[in-house]
Amino acid sequence: MTSEVAVLGAGMHPWGKWGRSFVEYGTAAARAALADAGVDWRDVGSVVGADTVRGGYPGYVAGATFAKALGWQGARVASVYAACASGAQAINTARTQILAGLADVVLVVGADAAPKGLFRPAGGDRHDDPDWLRFRLLGATNPTYFGLYARRRMALHGDTLEDFAQVKVKNAAAGALNPNARYRKTVTADEVAASAVVADPLRLLDICATSDGAAALVLSSMEFARRHGASSPVRIRAVSTVTPTYPTTVLDLPDIATDSAAVVEPTDGTFRSSIAHAAYEEAGIGPDELSLAEVYDLSTALELQWYEDLGLCGEGEGAKLLREGATAPGGRIPVNPSGGLASFGEAVPAQAIAQVCELTWQLRGTAGARQVTGARAGITANQGLFGHGSAVVAVR
Repeated sequence: MTSEVAVLGAGMHPWGKWGRSFVEYGTAAARAALADAGVDWRDVGSVVGADTVRGGYPGYVAGATFAKALGWQGARVASVYAACASGAQAINTARTQILAGLADVVLVVGADAAPKGLFRPAGGDRHDDPDWLRFRLLGATNPTYFGLYARRRMALHGDTLEDFAQVKVKNAAAGALNPNARYRKTVTADEVAASAVVADPLRLLDICATSDGAAALVLSSMEFARRHGASSPVRIRAVSTVTPTYPTTVLDLPDIATDSAAVVEPTDGTFRSSIAHAAYEEAGIGPDELSLAEVYDLSTALELQWYEDLGLCGEGEGAKLLREGATAPGGRIPVNPSGGLASFGEAVPAQAIAQVCELTWQLRGTAGARQVTGARAGITANQGLFGHGSAVVAVR
């Protein structure tokens, strides 16, 4: 039995600050994906929605929300929440339904109407919530964490402010070519350095914004794809949704302490590296076989960390890989040819799905001016709060 599913369609609603409902964005992305797939809405057997938790009650049942918006037709529904990994979890749920024979065609949708400014906890006291605790007890907003991680890389590996700035320069140049990106303007390293300090050493242009936006995929069984006339579709070969391994000895958002390693020896790798390892193992490929990667660049420093976690280079060599131009367009392994979150901003339920949309277009060879030549395999990577892993491997 094959473990692959076909990506028949990919669609997005452009990202920005539009001031409308996440349901409107998600419905637009879903219709675009259905049109791209050439599949009628009535032929969809299941809808899996990545939850929008700040958008009121409908967001908690995102699958049914989008099924209703598209017109009730009896499809199965499922709703998934895993913070920033919600999209990958939704893709995995869809894949599982297809491989189990529960549906031939599944629509996956994620959309958000993000609040203005930095993310912050909702009201109320939640003393058992580590996310609430780090905000209330430490004042550790997301940029605070990003700044601490940047300082860690500077101390351990010698990364510089110029290295961080060059990540933004690279991603902004790619985003300028992407019609779905929120920010479509190139920037210089001097402009990054001149932007306001948010969490030293990171500047405003080192940190991604919050955005409205949506992304959707139409997935199917390989048999349905062949019957549908798609003889060589993009295929999802692996989805990694692993959790950390005890003990965790590296601080990781939102936790504010590490585990003791006095009794149990820590594993060789970190949580993030284990996400990639599981994806490679399931897909039967290694990092040297990748054509591109879409990674979770909440900050410029965190993108450099992903280079190492994905095995694109050795530990501490992320900045070196960047300086060599390996991760730029035309390089050995382009990273974030979409422009990344630096160009899109965060629309939490949609971003892991949007990453797979980009892989799909790149592997089809239809990414236009940002096309990676000869793309055959790609990986996505991000991470949801509370230990949600997220990586998808797609091949052509």
